[in-house]
Parts: sequence; structure tokens; C-alpha cells
Amino acid sequence: MTVSTQLEQLRQYTTVVADTGDIEAIARYRPVDATTNPSLLLKAVEHPAYAPLIEESVEWAMQASNSRDQQIIDAGDHLAVAVGRKIIELVPGRVSTEVDARLSFDTDATIAKAERLVSLYEDAGIPRNRILIKVASTWEGIRAAEQLERRGIQCNLTLLFSFEQAVACAEAGVFLISPFVGRIMDWYVANTSTKSFAPEDDPGVQSVRRIYDWYKLHGFETVVMGASFRNTGQILALAGCDRLTISPDLLEKLEASTDAVPRALEDKGTRQAKVARLTEAAFRWGHNEDAMATDKLADGIRKFAVDQRKLETMLGAKLG
Repeated sequence: MTVSTQLEQLRQYTTVVADTGDIEAIARYRPVDATTNPSLLLKAVEHPAYAPLIEESVEWAMQASNSRDQQIIDAGDHLAVAVGRKIIELVPGRVSTEVDARLSFDTDATIAKAERLVSLYEDAGIPRNRILIKVASTWEGIRAAEQLERRGIQCNLTLLFSFEQAVACAEAGVFLISPFVGRIMDWYVANTSTKSFAPEDDPGVQSVRRIYDWYKLHGFETVVMGASFRNTGQILALAGCDRLTISPDLLEKLEASTDAVPRALEDKGTRQAKVARLTEAAFRWGHNEDAMATDKLADGIRKFAVDQRKLETMLGAKLG
């Protein structure tokens, strides 16, 4: 009798997504979807397999504009889509491609960038139903995603740390949210006297469970995809969540173990009427009251912006 690995067991309850741009890891672990961000993209393009895509992006940008600044922006957009195209060859579902984090507080610019990315995918023959546009879960980003969803562009709302962010995303009708489990835990380890957490007590795990239960109770269809895991205990404590996006090193650990994986989350079918819609003032105040969420959202945007600039520096050097 063949014994199932933890990864195989997890797939019985949850859609597994690869949190990487590494095409070798994606090919090995066969996720349904894959997610990228500027940090993962920066790491991925160091792989020799992506060298032709960098050259392709630079050549395309040079033909698209005479302005060096615009060429760098164009090359970055094209590269993000080119990597996404490569990933789509390996997954049956979708790839998430992120909007520049520097646009996180500009609704109109976020919409324009999202439409630009989708247009580049469609020009390459990739339909929009294979793409999710990742947007930071700021108030402005959520408003942008609300409009994009109405235009047929489905979104993955990322850098999500507070309950208010999750509520606003569901009320905006976004397709999917990515609450960051590990980064929540990191904050509590750094800012409290507790330096380790059992999975059941992990504040990141508890945050996702609260969001999942609230979404199901009130009949919201927004997909909950736990992200940013630090260990397999966090992952297994969320077995049954709609989706989980997992890094290659943790996928490897799950594949190496045959310990039992009980279901931790399940939609019981109980429903309550939706509550009054969250106002901007209530969103901002509730989010502001959560020190962890305000710190980690700001920190995440800054770090993604840094890596975006590093990508642009690399592309600028290629442009000459």
C-alpha cells in the first residue's frame, strides 16, 4: 500500500500554489497556480533559463520607446509578463503578476498598470482568465481592484495583515486575497516576549482562520489563500483553506513526510446576513489600531519597491 505524503494529503483539502518564479521547482511540484512578486522575480531572473527573456524584454523596450526612462519601465513590465508566460506553460491554472508597489497609493495608476500587464499577456496569446493581477491591500489598491474586477480583470490582493483589509477586499468583490501568515508571526516574535508559537497559537494562523470563517459565514466568494509561511506547522494548521501558496523549500518538506494531515478548516455551510459595508474612515481607523498590520503593510510595500528598483537597475544596465 502506497503511503501518501503530506503534500498529497494537503491537496485533498486545499489547492496548492507555488510561491516562486523558479520554473524547475514549479515543474517538480506541479502546483495548480503560481504567484510572483518583485522579490521572487528578482531571484528568478538570476536563473540561466531566464536569460533569453531578459534579452527579449530589453530588445522589445528599445523598439517601443525612445525615452530611456520609459524603456526601463517597459522592459520591467515585459519581463514580468515574460516570466509569467513561462510559468503558465507549467501550471494548469493562473499566474499572479504584481503591480509596481510604488503605485500602492494611486488608484488610477494601479488600474492603468494592471490593464497594461493584461494587454501584454493578451498580445502574447495568454487570455486574462489565466492571470491574476496582484495589488497591495491599501484602501487605494482595493478601490482599484474593485474597478478592475468589474472590467473582467481578476485580482490577488496581497500584503494583507489586518481584518479590515480582508473585509474591504471581500466587499469590493475581489477574486482572491493573500494574508501573510509568516510576516504576521515575524512581527510578534520581534515585538513581544513570545519568541516561538505552536501552530494553534500562531497569530498568523489565527488571522487566516478568522478571515476564512468570516468569509464563509457571510457568504463571500473571495478566495482565501494563505501565504508567506515560515514552517510546515503553519501550513498544516490551515489545511482546508481555499488555497495555500507555498515556497519550494516547504513543498519539499511536505513531500518528504508521510505524517497524517487532518483537515483544520472547513466551510460548515452556516450563513448569516452581511453586515453594513465598511467605510473608508472605519477601514483606516481599524487598520491603524493594529500596530502589526500598519508596520508590516508599510514595510512590505517598501521592500517590494526596493526590489523593483533593483530589477530596473539591472535592466537599465542591459539597455546601455
